[in-house]
Amino acid sequence: MTWWDRGRHADRRPALLARNRIQAAVRGWLAEEGFVEVDPAALAVSPGNEAHLHAFATEAIGNDGVGRRLFLHTSPEFAMKKLLAAGETRIAAFAHVWRNRERGVLHEPEFTMLEWYRAGEGYEALMADCAALLRLAAEAAGSRALQFREVVCDPLAAPERLSVAEAFARFAGVDLLATVAADGATDRDGLARQAEAAGVTVAADDGWSDILSRVLVARVEPHLGHGRATILDRYPAPEAALARRAADDPRVAERFELYACGVELANGFGELTDPAEQRRRFEAEMDERARVYGEAARYPLDEDFLAALGSMPEASGIALGFDRLVMLATAAPSLEAVQWVPVP
Repeated sequence: MTWWDRGRHADRRPALLARNRIQAAVRGWLAEEGFVEVDPAALAVSPGNEAHLHAFATEAIGNDGVGRRLFLHTSPEFAMKKLLAAGETRIAAFAHVWRNRERGVLHEPEFTMLEWYRAGEGYEALMADCAALLRLAAEAAGSRALQFREVVCDPLAAPERLSVAEAFARFAGVDLLATVAADGATDRDGLARQAEAAGVTVAADDGWSDILSRVLVARVEPHLGHGRATILDRYPAPEAALARRAADDPRVAERFELYACGVELANGFGELTDPAEQRRRFEAEMDERARVYGEAARYPLDEDFLAALGSMPEASGIALGFDRLVMLATAAPSLEAVQWVPVP
């Protein structure tokens, strides 16, 4: 049965109308908070420089017939930070974004991202924003709880704030920061031994980041956001390429993720504004990408973005999966169920 079958559409329509109400409510809240809604272009010279992020590439042909490789953005982040450099202070965008090699209950190749930035404010302000948006989404959907499968979360309860190191110790018995040095160097074998002791399988070619992801997915994420939302804070610095390091511990960075019902909803940062350090991190990410996927898999750096960082004010920024928020607020079974027209 196709999604446009009248009967199936009738079943889907309540959640889709709830999506519209949630989006309208969020837009109203953003306006009240003084945010300017912006509309970044989707085509970019670089889709982002994270090792395991896969983009859709295309070719822009000029009037002279010469082609130039461009990408559909995986996030509007680079464009929005350029706007901060241009003088904007509070901006937000509902942006369609594209990520290749991602499809499933919680992933779609095209989805809607809500991204917003606060110049001159710490990333703790974003945590308060997240709590407000959970309440707002539930109210707009007419729901008393957020739900995914059998797991429920109270949108009115204050989120628990938990560091990544605390979560790894609590749920996996892993001393994560023992494998991270102050200069960002990591102990792959040390983390592998701890992961295997926790019952997590490690492949011979897994790097430190791969092992961290395996432990996070298998042992930590299933416990997050039960009963109330979880703010998973202070990511290890090697896992926060776009965030500044914490003032009290160089091993960790000002990065957090928001979880509800075991589902990751948002990724927030105290933004890095050092162009030289950002270039170094991007190059390291692309070296890792080349190691895993081959040299041809490297993505170009956005030189305009790196130049703009030099003029960008101190800021905090966050990206939230809007489809996921709607899915939880309507207790829908998948992202596809809350998209008006699913990807073929």
